[in-house]
Amino acid sequence: MAELTLRRLDSRAAGFEAALGALLERTPDTDARVVQAAAGIVEAVRTRGDAALLEFTNRFDRRAVRAAAELEIGPAQRRAAWDSLPADLRQALETAAARIRTYAARQQLQGWEFTDAQGNVLGQRVTPLERAGIYVPGGKAAYPSSVLMNAIPAQVAGVGEIVMAVPAPDGELNPVVLGAAHLGGVHRVFTVGGAQAVAALAYGTATVPAVDKIVGPGNAYVAAAKRLVFGRVGIDAIAGPSEIVVVCDGATDPGWIAMDLFSQAEHDEEAQSILISPDRAFLDGVAAAMARRIEGLPRAAIVRASLAGRGALIAVADLGEAIAIANRIAPEHLELSVAQPRQWLPQVRHAGAVFLGRHTPEAFGDYCAGPNHVLPTSRAARFSSPLGVYEFQKRTSLIECSPQGAASLAPVAGRLADAEGLQAHAASARDRG
Repeated sequence: MAELTLRRLDSRAAGFEAALGALLERTPDTDARVVQAAAGIVEAVRTRGDAALLEFTNRFDRRAVRAAAELEIGPAQRRAAWDSLPADLRQALETAAARIRTYAARQQLQGWEFTDAQGNVLGQRVTPLERAGIYVPGGKAAYPSSVLMNAIPAQVAGVGEIVMAVPAPDGELNPVVLGAAHLGGVHRVFTVGGAQAVAALAYGTATVPAVDKIVGPGNAYVAAAKRLVFGRVGIDAIAGPSEIVVVCDGATDPGWIAMDLFSQAEHDEEAQSILISPDRAFLDGVAAAMARRIEGLPRAAIVRASLAGRGALIAVADLGEAIAIANRIAPEHLELSVAQPRQWLPQVRHAGAVFLGRHTPEAFGDYCAGPNHVLPTSRAARFSSPLGVYEFQKRTSLIECSPQGAASLAPVAGRLADAEGLQAHAASARDRG
């Protein structure tokens, strides 16, 4: 039986700040080697299109595809995959999709207009993207939930065409992922992954259409490629490994908290799971529960590596200090497993999603609560937000001047243009005065 290794920190101990800094220190998601490789792939797909896409797909996914058209999974095959799923699984997916859709419907941005005192009409028009690309990981695990979380907000936003890219290592196609694509209203599905998929979505090939925005998480090569194509297309964010911080007062079942921490650690070895509590005996109890409950987990080896590398149990003076440390971490997921979570919520400034109370595990958010599970990672919660309908909508400013309004604005615009040395601007404005 492999020992479960997990670092322990105490805010009262000498050297705590340095230890916390080391815990949160992360090597760049994309090192120079990865960036260089991704850049070569992106450029090859940009210049050689389908030929490069086939080359990289066959090499990296160990496939033998002869024609690019074979990369696409048509509607009939997606429907057949849906029909093949067990009834209880279809029902679970339908329930999750309905909840995601209900939540997304409340996120829709609305246009507006108003008329100022001079009769000028000012406003904002909201329109959906014409075509969006969603990337769904397909390496260490299959993620039908990510299909729904990416596709449904795009559908609610009114995106004209949703194009999905998902890798199929060794040619294996997961029927649950394909079924979710059917349920989520995806228009086209291509079995390509990695930097080559991002490049194809950004620049288009003879087979894969170019999109206006690419969303969804992926590995380091996907992240590097998204950075490289940004500007050519929009992107949602650069996703890093999964994260969870649990703040607990010590009164929740230690076994529950153990599994909450495992729920993120099992994603991959770079995931981060942290428990913060003022109850030191409770931290001991959770450590013991983790040692018991890890046995039998299919992904126990990944959990052990994640916890040993980036996990921690942190003892603090009180819940106020716990929240302060959580804000410094700015985690993707924050559980407030305390008696009165809403009392502490106003103090939370930085978190991708907050789970309130003892009966709200992060896993509900991953699958079926309703809010999106595509969240900012790597401290990006300080300035970024979850994926939502607004990612698939554009805002356009509207200005309509009345004759009186133009006369009132002309001298203001003209004087400011003079100050900037832009005489054509000034003349254009004063012509209306």
